[in-house]
Amino acid sequence: MNAELWHRIRTLHDDEGLSVRAVSRRLEIHRRTVREALRSERPPGSQRARRGSIVDPYRGWLLAKLSQYPELTAVRLFAMLRDQGYQGGYSLVEQCVADLRPRLKPAYLTLRFAPGECAQVDWGAWKALDVPGGRRRLSFFVMVLAHSRMMYAEFSFGQAMEHWLSGHRNAFEFFGGVPEKVMVDNCKTAVLTPAAAGRGPVFHPLYFDFSRHYGFGIAACNVRRPNEKGRVENGVGYIKTAFLAGREPALLPALAPALADWLRNTANVRVHGVTRARPVDLFNEVEKPALRPLPAGPFDCCVEKPVVANNRFRVHVDGNRYSVPSRYASRRLVLKTYADRIVFHTPEGNLVADHPRNWGRRQDLCDPDHERDLRLRMHHARDRKRLETFLALGPAADPYLTGLREKRSDWRGHLNRINALAETYGPNRLARALADALEHRAFSSEYLLNILESRDRLRPEPGPLRVTRREDLLELDIPKPDLSVYDQAKQQKDPQS
Repeated sequence: MNAELWHRIRTLHDDEGLSVRAVSRRLEIHRRTVREALRSERPPGSQRARRGSIVDPYRGWLLAKLSQYPELTAVRLFAMLRDQGYQGGYSLVEQCVADLRPRLKPAYLTLRFAPGECAQVDWGAWKALDVPGGRRRLSFFVMVLAHSRMMYAEFSFGQAMEHWLSGHRNAFEFFGGVPEKVMVDNCKTAVLTPAAAGRGPVFHPLYFDFSRHYGFGIAACNVRRPNEKGRVENGVGYIKTAFLAGREPALLPALAPALADWLRNTANVRVHGVTRARPVDLFNEVEKPALRPLPAGPFDCCVEKPVVANNRFRVHVDGNRYSVPSRYASRRLVLKTYADRIVFHTPEGNLVADHPRNWGRRQDLCDPDHERDLRLRMHHARDRKRLETFLALGPAADPYLTGLREKRSDWRGHLNRINALAETYGPNRLARALADALEHRAFSSEYLLNILESRDRLRPEPGPLRVTRREDLLELDIPKPDLSVYDQAKQQKDPQS
C-alpha cells in the first residue's frame, strides 16, 4: 500500500462516509487493506530498495510460464525450477510467484434494458441519530428505473419489511406506474433462500404477494454479484456523495423535504454520464408511457403477528411500549406494524388501538382513553363499597339515599362525610339521626352532624353521686303552703261577694 492509496481510502471513508466494504468495492482492494489504512494515522513511508535474491535470475522464466499457464501453482513451479538448476528454498519462489502472477480483473457485460422493463432497488445506510431514550441509525431506500435512470429515494429508521414494502409503493406512485420486473439482492425482506444449483430462489411470501398485487416480476441477483444491479448501486453512492456528504443527521420530517427537493432539482435533472441525457427527459419521453398502470388500490404495507398484552395493557414493539384498552390486558391480539403506525386488532379483526409510530427507545405511549375504562371500574368499586357501608346504617338509609341523590348534586361527598360520622358517633346513634333527618326531609351531612351535636349538648353534665339515708328524710324542712293565691282567684271570679 502506497501513500496515494492510503489517501484515497481515508478520503472515501472519512469525507464521503463510505463503509469498509464500500471502499473495498470502489477501489477493488481487499477489506484487510482498507482496515490497515484506517488503523494507520499517517501514510506509509517510501519503501526501501529490494535486495537481490537467488530467485531473481529465474523471474523472467517464471513470468513467461505464468503468462502461458496462469493456473500453475507455486508448488509446481518450484519443482520445475529445480529442474532448471534453482538451489533456493520454496518460500522465495512462492513470494516471487505471488508478485508475478497476473491479477486479472473480472469482466462484466453491459446490461441493457428497454423502457419500462426493469427497476433496481437497494438500501443505503447512513449515520445514527439521537432519539428520545437512545440512538437509531438512518437508512434510505433507493429505486432506479434501469433505462432512464430516473431515481426515487426516501429515508427511514429501519430496513424491516414494512419499510421495504412502503418504499416500493411510494416509488411506484412517484413514477406513476410499475415496471415489468424489479431487481433485488438477496436481502431477507426479498429472498429467503438464494438460488442454488438446480433450483431458483425462494422469495419472501409477503413480498411475493406484494409483487402479484402490483403486477411485476422479481429478479434476484446472484450471490455476491452486486454488479448485476449496478445502476442502483451507483445511485446509492451518488446519494452519499452528492446529498449526504457534509450534512448532519436530522429527524425525518426535516430530511424528507430536503431529499425530495434534491431529487427534483438536482438528481433527476442532471446530465447522466452514461446516457448523456437528463433522467427526467428520458423518463417523460419513453419510459413513463411504457410502465404498467397502478392497481386500483394500494397494498396494505404492514407486517402482522400475534401478540399478548401484558397485565398493564401494554405491548412491546421495537423497543417501545404501546397501550391498548385496559379490558384487553393479558389477552391475545394481532399486531400490524406499518412504517408510520402501530395498529392492534382482535383475532376476529376488530380494531383495538391505532398509534402513530414512535422512533424513540424505551418510550411508554399510552392513550388516555385506554386507561379510562380501568379508572371507571375502580371508581365504581369504590362507590359500591361506599354504598354498602351507608346502607348498613338501618332501614332509614335507603330512602335517605334516594332523597340525597335528588336534592344534592355532590351526593357522593355527603355520603363520604356521613360514613365518617359513623366512625365518630357510632352506627347506632347515626341510624337514629338518619331516621329523624328523613322525617324532616333534611338531606345533608351537615344536618346529620347538627342533630348529633345537639343531642350531645342536651345531655346533662354528670355530677357527684349523693346517697340519701332514711333518717335524713325525717329532718326535711317542708315550708307551709301559701293559700292566699286561692283567695285572690276567688275574688277575681266573683267581685260582688
